[in-house]
Amino acid sequence: MYLDTNGHGPGGKPEPERSPRPQLSLNEQKALFWIAGLNLILLLVAPIGGATLFDIVMTWLR
Repeated sequence: MYLDTNGHGPGGKPEPERSPRPQLSLNEQKALFWIAGLNLILLLVAPIGGATLFDIVMTWLR
């Protein structure tokens, strides 16, 4: 069902080797963790804050 091309792509040309994915440093990993955590917290807090601000504006307009 599958054809083994022995590392050669279409036309008999060798497939280019993929470069390894760059790794994050420890500080970059920590920063990414904190940004993701902050986003998760804001996901829960922002709707509550938005509803509160909407309520304040509606009270002022009465």
